Amino acid sequence: MIKVGIVGGTGYTGVELLRLLAQHPGVEITAITSRGDAGVAVAEMFPSLRRRVGLKFEDPASANLRACDVVFFATPNGIAMQQAPVLLDAGVRVIDLAADFRISDISEWEKWYGMQHACPEWVAKAVYGLPEVNRAAIKSARLIANPGCYPTAVQLGLMPLVEMGLVEVDHLIADVKSGVSGAGRKAEISSLFAEASDNFKAYGVHGHRHLPEIRQGLSRMAQQSVGLTFVPHLTPLIRGIHATSYARIKKEADFQAVYEARYIDEPFVDVMPAKSHPDTRSVRAANICRIAVHRPQGGDTLVVLSVIDNLVKGAAGQAVQNMNIMFGLQETQGLWQLPVLP
Repeated sequence: MIKVGIVGGTGYTGVELLRLLAQHPGVEITAITSRGDAGVAVAEMFPSLRRRVGLKFEDPASANLRACDVVFFATPNGIAMQQAPVLLDAGVRVIDLAADFRISDISEWEKWYGMQHACPEWVAKAVYGLPEVNRAAIKSARLIANPGCYPTAVQLGLMPLVEMGLVEVDHLIADVKSGVSGAGRKAEISSLFAEASDNFKAYGVHGHRHLPEIRQGLSRMAQQSVGLTFVPHLTPLIRGIHATSYARIKKEADFQAVYEARYIDEPFVDVMPAKSHPDTRSVRAANICRIAVHRPQGGDTLVVLSVIDNLVKGAAGQAVQNMNIMFGLQETQGLWQLPVLP
């Protein structure tokens, strides 16, 4: 059994990790930390986990995380970079669900996240945890930078086109919508029911923190710099991300066949039939990305639709998928839950 610890178990990604790991046959959850709720039973805070998780939250300063085989950080940005090095030096493998190790250019990271990086030496050693790209490197990784939710949806949507040089990469566009849970489990006016319900709005148009991550990933796929316009939107949903990406055709191909061939062996990417329109409820609570590629009116622009659950394939599910790969387990183990409908 893999001994697992979770730092920051009270947020939405933390409880999603608990939900998935509690059902995982190869895992023993040994420690869950929360500085503010130490001593509180997990099932008291999250009744959905009653009779499945019997632990109490522990203070991270006293929790025996070094005894774990792997520790997940489901914490705000800036925490893992301070606490992970001690665990890594002790031989514990780490999967960070925040952004501390995602961007290889330290100055770029500091610009977007507004703080000095605490352990830049580990950034170069981290593996970006998008399995559909880095599966081989993930197997031997000690530190995984789990991708963000927006970056997962956009990169998986555009990857086949960018990898094969089929589209112009100077002017890619990603128009993406997210549910409110993407903002985290915190008191914030914009997330209040009366503010977010029956409403729809763009935000971060001048620049969003996930922009450099997406641009970095697509540039690596294209093996050249890419130009990307990324506009996120907040929708009155709890879960779900819907990315509509646009790319101008550079080389002709059977684009449906390109997508089907690229993802034929990927257990968590579903290329839908031509003319399909995937919706967010078709992936709710499941670790899957559904994709459809369109060529409106036979023109020179491709439109790619990709949907994920931001808390699963966009966060906790992808983190568990990475853990499975790291420890040589079947990649789908503990993750084969079907989407919830309605």
